[in-house]
Amino acid sequence: MTDTLVLVADFQAKPGQEDALSAALAEMIAPSEAEAGCLGYRPLIDPARPGAMICFEEWTDEAALEFHFQTPHFKKIARILDEILATPFTLRRLTQAPASA
Repeated sequence: MTDTLVLVADFQAKPGQEDALSAALAEMIAPSEAEAGCLGYRPLIDPARPGAMICFEEWTDEAALEFHFQTPHFKKIARILDEILATPFTLRRLTQAPASA
């Protein structure tokens, strides 16, 4: 069994752009999940931080993620995010922890 790549993307909307952020991330679900290497794409609101959202993504491997970054829907949201985010989004790449001995 190969390890998958899990991402946590963190977004902070500019004041007044919260709905635009939520809509933009929601529009990414279907085309992202249709990609061969996408195992899950789930945007979530962070109730502890007004205007903040995170997105949990799971990819089969690094190649699938790199393909995702080249898709028209990713390029479109990148342009939108440039306009509506207070700060650039962050991306954490996670892998499965080793099993205990």
